[in-house]
Amino acid sequence: MSLFLDKMMGLSRAFIGVVSLAILFSAVAAASEASTGNEERSVARLWNEALLTAIRTDYARPTVHARNLFHASVVMYDAWAAYDDVAGTYLLGKTLDGFTCPFDSASFPVTGNNKKELRKKTISYAAFRLLSHRFKRLPGINNPQSAFDHFLSEFGYDAAFTSTDYSNGSAAALGNYIADCMIRFGLQDGANEKYAYVPQAYRPVNPYLAPRFPGNPGLKDPNRWQPLALNKYIDQSGHEFPSGAAEFIGPEWGGVTPFALKKKDAKIFKRKGFDYWVYHDPGAPPLLDLNAGAASSDEYKWNFSLVSIWASHLDPGDGVMWDISPGAMGNVQDLPTSYDEAKEFYNVKRGGDPGKGRPVNPRTGQAYKPNIVPRGDYGRVLAEFWADGPDSETPPGHWFVILNYVNDQPELVKKFRGKGPQLDKLEWDVKAYFALGGAVHDAAISAWGIKGWYDYIRPISAIRSMADRGQSSAPDQPNYSLGGIPLQPGLIELVTEGDPLVGANNENLNKVKLYTWRGPSWVKDPKDDVAGVGWILAENWWPYQRPSFVTPPFAGYVSGHSTYSRAAAEVLTKLTGDPFFPGGMGEFFAKKDEFLVFEKGPSVDLVLQWATYRDASDQCSLSRIWGGIHPPADDYPGRLIGIKVGNDAFDLAEQYFSGHL
Repeated sequence: MSLFLDKMMGLSRAFIGVVSLAILFSAVAAASEASTGNEERSVARLWNEALLTAIRTDYARPTVHARNLFHASVVMYDAWAAYDDVAGTYLLGKTLDGFTCPFDSASFPVTGNNKKELRKKTISYAAFRLLSHRFKRLPGINNPQSAFDHFLSEFGYDAAFTSTDYSNGSAAALGNYIADCMIRFGLQDGANEKYAYVPQAYRPVNPYLAPRFPGNPGLKDPNRWQPLALNKYIDQSGHEFPSGAAEFIGPEWGGVTPFALKKKDAKIFKRKGFDYWVYHDPGAPPLLDLNAGAASSDEYKWNFSLVSIWASHLDPGDGVMWDISPGAMGNVQDLPTSYDEAKEFYNVKRGGDPGKGRPVNPRTGQAYKPNIVPRGDYGRVLAEFWADGPDSETPPGHWFVILNYVNDQPELVKKFRGKGPQLDKLEWDVKAYFALGGAVHDAAISAWGIKGWYDYIRPISAIRSMADRGQSSAPDQPNYSLGGIPLQPGLIELVTEGDPLVGANNENLNKVKLYTWRGPSWVKDPKDDVAGVGWILAENWWPYQRPSFVTPPFAGYVSGHSTYSRAAAEVLTKLTGDPFFPGGMGEFFAKKDEFLVFEKGPSVDLVLQWATYRDASDQCSLSRIWGGIHPPADDYPGRLIGIKVGNDAFDLAEQYFSGHL
């Protein structure tokens, strides 16, 4: 099995900033073609690669790009379906959420044996027009328009042809028309694209936290999201914000027109006169009660304490070795549905979940070979690999990269649901992108609808604010507070006399200290330094992230990564008719002392491995806890919602493919 994502993702990242986007697109296409013996890529695959590359240069906006991935998939699918005798279109010739895209199929006769070329042209113009519109606001050298122009010309098509009059049978005009419909639809679908997707009503209740200063003294509500103020804020795509801050991305995204989400599954909440749509409402997250100490306070404290404790696993020199092969990990049978079940599911002190792995690769009949590495390297690589950091295609795009890898594997037989006739590359790609695009779009709408309404706090804010109040374990001990953090010997303690952290004048006496990842202040040069794990004052706790990023600019509950990933895993499982990666295993190679960005590492060459798509999804979810971004309370509801979203999206897509809609 080839090691794929270092090729699929690493190539593009190596070129960003040193070559033009036009050359980059050509390089991506050439590399993709070379990866499987110069097989011809479908036109849909090439435009999808172009879109993924454009996303890597844009601002890190997972909601926006989930929508871009879906809408681009729609125009390519409709351009393909317009020539098909069975499949039904999605927007072309339909009315969707009050918007109508008329289509007179009788005035667009398809004759002769040139359907393949007509589809190629229609798809290319549709993708070109939509992507040109969606990425036109990118500044300076990051604007990919010249790349789109170059890409279209590589097919021999003229970007200056803008007619939408397809009545004479023009395939190019039909492509322009399909894109024009989607562009106009997108301006009224609730995303607020016209005004750069900015929130219309949402405002944070908490003031900014400046993590460079100790503690969190300004927090007003320990249950609500808090924006950050940094000396330098750089988003996950590498864009610097001069203000050092970023506002909440997508708090009203629940109101965007979905794909398969149903109104019966939505609740509409109102805050300050504005409607917040919440699909698959999981109910409120655990809340901290500062007065009576309600039961949910214990759940709140357990969740956020676990994040700090898991950060203590990020030391590759602690002697803890794990077998991370599919023979020892993955194959989780049941997800938790409650706090009590979560306490059994997430191993607080050791880390990880109850997955026991699989002794045999069912595709080869051979046992999975052990893959023993330091736990500290595994946790760090997971955190950075799934973080979708600099030059990222964002979490929804990450799963399109995985889909493209799966499509390239010679072991994959492209039969829909693994049955029936084998599909040609173009039909397979447009259907796969349409189904996956619908799933990640709905995942964004559901997850961000929940984020916007519940507006839940992130670990850096919660851990620091609890520690500022003190410890909540023992009223007869110093620094007790009902809203403090619970003590755990060897992991969460009070600073005592003679402690190295007590300070020259005992100014830190009885403050809370944590045994955890020590933070970016210990890393002067990420190429040479490792922060390591040790005792720090809890007021200085920092997630395993870059100091210019810290945590994503939106609420935590529910985890977008968990929702996206599980929805995508369900789609890939149904699409291929097989829960396993082709050949029974997918892999990613992280080179010793080169892969990590936040600090030096890993300390050994490390290969992430997954037997199934769901195993990869589960690993992604755990990575956000080790990375200090989410507690379990954000994670497992997102996974459960992702299962519903992914299955519903695939089932609806299948109805379009069969012409039943």
